[in-house]
Amino acid sequence: MVWLAGTGDVVISRRSVLRWGAVGVAGLLTGGALPGCTGHRRADPFTLGVASGEPNASGVVLWTRLAPDPLAEDGFGGMGPAPVEVEWELAGDESFRRVYRRGVETAVRESAHSVHVELDELAPGREYFYRFRTGPYLSAPGRTRTAPEPGAPAGPLTICVASCAQYEHGYFTAYRHLAHEQPDLVLHLGDYQYEYAADEYVAPGGNVRCHAGPQTLTLSNYRQRYAQYKTDPDLQAAHAAAPWLVVWDDHEVANNWAGEIPEPPRPGFPARRAAAFQAYYENMPLRRRSAPRGSDLRLYRRIGWGDLASFFMLDTRQYRDDQPCGGRAGSDCPERADPDRTILGRAQEAWLLNGLRGSRTRWNLLGQQVLFARLDLRPGAERRFSADAWDGYLAARERIIAALRDSPERNTMILTGDLHRHCAAEITEHVDDPASATVATELVTTSITSEGDGSQTEPTTAAILADNPHIRFYDNRRGYVRTDVRHGEIRGYFRVIPYVSRPGAPVATQASFVVENGRPALHRV
Repeated sequence: MVWLAGTGDVVISRRSVLRWGAVGVAGLLTGGALPGCTGHRRADPFTLGVASGEPNASGVVLWTRLAPDPLAEDGFGGMGPAPVEVEWELAGDESFRRVYRRGVETAVRESAHSVHVELDELAPGREYFYRFRTGPYLSAPGRTRTAPEPGAPAGPLTICVASCAQYEHGYFTAYRHLAHEQPDLVLHLGDYQYEYAADEYVAPGGNVRCHAGPQTLTLSNYRQRYAQYKTDPDLQAAHAAAPWLVVWDDHEVANNWAGEIPEPPRPGFPARRAAAFQAYYENMPLRRRSAPRGSDLRLYRRIGWGDLASFFMLDTRQYRDDQPCGGRAGSDCPERADPDRTILGRAQEAWLLNGLRGSRTRWNLLGQQVLFARLDLRPGAERRFSADAWDGYLAARERIIAALRDSPERNTMILTGDLHRHCAAEITEHVDDPASATVATELVTTSITSEGDGSQTEPTTAAILADNPHIRFYDNRRGYVRTDVRHGEIRGYFRVIPYVSRPGAPVATQASFVVENGRPALHRV
C-alpha cells in the first residue's frame, strides 16, 4: 500500500488499517516507533494516530492531533504557535474511491493542535473510512461506523471493553488483539493513562518501559503523557479499528481522587484537575459539548443503538463523596451505609434512574469504572471491602438496584473496569443475600497491562470466591472483554494474554458466559 503525494492513489484494506495502526505513515517515512523514554524529532505530524468516537445514527467524531515531536516537554508536540489547516476525508470504501465528505479543520495551539471533526447527516448503520492530511503528510486510515436509527431493528453488535493501561507495566499487546476482533464499538472504561513519574508505580515483576516526564501536575505534563501513550502502535491500531466510547477513572487525574478531594491532600488540586480535564478532551474523540469548563466536564451521557441497546456511560469520579473509612483499602465502617452518600452525584443519579425506568431498548448497558457487585475481601466472619468501589456507597447502590428491579425489561448488564481482574458477577436484589433474586449481571474487564503479567489465580482466590458466591468467575491475567449483543442474548468472552512483560503474547478465551433476554443470570458456556 503506497500513497503517492498529490495523486490521490491509495489502496487500503481492513488488514491495512491494522498494519498502518502499527507504524502509520510517520513510521514509513521516518523509520519506526519512538523508544519508551526518549524520542527524536520527526517532520511528520501524525505520530499520534487517528481515532473516532461518539457514534449516533447521523454522525460520528473524527480525531487526530498534530505532534511531529510527541515527547516535547512543553506538551505542544513540536508544533509552533501558528494554526494549521488539516484536511479530512470520509469514504464508504476501503480504497477511498467513493469519498462522501471532505473538509478542513484548523488545529490551534490552544488545543495542542488537536482536531475534532463532528460529522452529521451521515447514513445510519453504516461503515465508513477516514483519514487526515496536512501539507504533504497523510495520516494512517481509520475505520468507523454510525449507529442504527433510534428504535430501528438493529443486528448483532460486537463490543470490546478495555481499561487500565499502565505504559510502564507492559506492552499493549491486548490492544492489538482487540483491533483484530474488528468490533463495531470499543468501550474504554478508564485509566487510559497513568499520572506517575517513572518507576513511582512498579509492577510486581518490575517495569519494562518507562514514563517520560515528571508526575503529571500541569497541562504540559498531561499533554506529554497522552502523547507518549498514543505513540504506541498497538493502541493506535485499536483506535483505528472502530469508534470508541470513553469515560475516565482516577489515573487520568490522580490516584483515587473523589470530586474536589485528592489523595493524599495536596494544594492546587482544582488547577490540576482542570489541566487533566483539558488534556483528556484534547486527546479523546469527544463531541464539543464535552469540552471542559474550567474544572468541570460533563462526561456522563446516553448513546442509543437502534432498538437493541442503550449505553449509559457513567462518571463515578467527578461528583462522588469522599471515600468512607478514611479511604483505607479493605475497610468496613458505619459511614459506608450513610443514606446521604453518593458516588454519582445527585443530578447524574437522577438522570440514570429516569433513563433506566424509561428505556425501551432490549438491553441497557452501563459503562462505568469501579466494581458494582459486593466483594468481601476478607475470608471468614470478618468483612473487608474496597472503600473506593460501590461497596463504599451502599445506599447509592441500593437505589440503582431498585431501579434495575423495577425497569420494564430486566436486561441490564454493567460493564466495569478498574479492578485489574476479569470478573463475572450476578447482582442480586439484596447484595448480602446471594439467594435473593438476580436483577442484573456485571462483566468486569481486567487491565490491558496494569500490575504486569498477573496469574490465573491468587493465593486468596478460592477463599474469596467461597465468601462471594455471586461472583462466578475471576482471573488475574491481562486482556479485555468481548461481548456479542443480540436481541435474544448477550455472550461475553473473557480474552486473556499470558504475559505483557514482552511483546507478542497470544490471546485466548479463558471463559465465556451467556445472559438470555429476560433472564438476568450468567450461564457459563
